[in-house]
Amino acid sequence: MTARGRVVEFDEHVGTGTVEGEDGTHLFFHCVAIADGSRRIEVGTAVTYDVVPGRLGRYEAWGLRPAA
Repeated sequence: MTARGRVVEFDEHVGTGTVEGEDGTHLFFHCVAIADGSRRIEVGTAVTYDVVPGRLGRYEAWGLRPAA
């Protein structure tokens, strides 16, 4: 499932962050989930992403890319 949202937090040192979807859902992501391979993204960036099953039975954001 593809969704739209924005990055609300990102810890570059740890490499993890959170995306808030248009529906208000918050999803965890790891820096390897950033589609361009840069492993960093600015807080506030509007993004599209896929929602995928993650570890420990929770959903995560994957394939983050800047929204057009």
